[in-house]
Amino acid sequence: MSKSQERAKNDDSATAVVSPKGASRIKSGHLWIYRSDVITRPKSESGSVVRVVDQRGRFMGSAHFGAESEITLRLLTREDIPVDREFWRSKLREAAVWRGQIAANAESHRLVHSEGDCLSGLIVDRYADCFVIQTLTRGMDELKGMWVELLIEEFNPRLIIERNDAKVRQLEKLPMINSVLHGSVSDKSDAEFEITENGIRFTVDLLEGQKTGAFLDQRENRAAAQSYARGRGLDCFSFHGSFALHMAKGCEHVTALDVSGPAIERARLNAQLNGITNVEFIEANVFDKIRDYDDAGERFDTIVLDPPAFAKNRGAVEAALRGYKEINLRAMRLLNPGGILITCSCSYHVNEGMFIETIIDAARDAGRTIQLVEKRTQSRDHPILLTVPETYYLKCFVLRVV
Repeated sequence: MSKSQERAKNDDSATAVVSPKGASRIKSGHLWIYRSDVITRPKSESGSVVRVVDQRGRFMGSAHFGAESEITLRLLTREDIPVDREFWRSKLREAAVWRGQIAANAESHRLVHSEGDCLSGLIVDRYADCFVIQTLTRGMDELKGMWVELLIEEFNPRLIIERNDAKVRQLEKLPMINSVLHGSVSDKSDAEFEITENGIRFTVDLLEGQKTGAFLDQRENRAAAQSYARGRGLDCFSFHGSFALHMAKGCEHVTALDVSGPAIERARLNAQLNGITNVEFIEANVFDKIRDYDDAGERFDTIVLDPPAFAKNRGAVEAALRGYKEINLRAMRLLNPGGILITCSCSYHVNEGMFIETIIDAARDAGRTIQLVEKRTQSRDHPILLTVPETYYLKCFVLRVV
């Protein structure tokens, strides 16, 4: 047992007492305890590891304490064991072993997926010999230096960058920071380099790109899209062209749409990097463009819909469902008989049931009969913890028009 835990065990000030509802939540397997379910808050500093007990004093687990957050306790273990450096090292190794099984051939993948790996608030993405880390909670931010040391000890990386510019950090009263934690970047171009995904080359920007540099959670779905692609293809919300370039191998021609001019320019560069010439990149509002295609009687054989999250909170769900219905309805109308639609939602607040119902409504209004060919989710290096539904956020359905 670590010295801090030993002190906590003998010191009520380092112990959090949870309500029956909070205790029940822990027993159910969830990792979050909200402020309203903490009866007695520990007097420890925010970011500390504290003991969690129920009202009878029974040990429930050890957790990170975040005084600033609505999620006041984030459970780390239900065992009464030391939460020390070796505890963290063992969790990191456990995550690495799993990636070695399911992402051994992917030079870029997620090494640690926060709650999915029972490491709430920590994300580590690997880009070949470079790592990008996010410490999104007060507790994990306190350990940032240790995580850098462990990554160096375990993997000897060339570069470690922190992408702590995610808005969720503001809920913990943490600053927004992008910086180099290990290695050197003499200028911006040093943080830009090539990765290969499913045999296709892409450039990524680890310091300023989206997320930690790329959308790694769609890696396996892009490979699936490549296997289904044929005929005339359409990639909506293309961003840097990841789906479009995968589709190009199976399609005669692909049109890729995105509203961002800089994203389209990066997508064109990625196509040139691979010598791909059968993809046309168009800067356009997807909603407007697919409506124009529909009005003009255009038809496609393979369509991908991979929009950004339409619902960032519960209050946005109704509007998000309208948006999902509109793009799916138009896509179904644009497909030739036998055509394939790969449609995604990364909005956690739009759950699988809502998304399916929206697709059914869209098919009904489009007058199309749709087969569900395959139901997919985020890549396996972004594991879903069944007792923490928030870890299941990406829905990907492969549909066929009959």
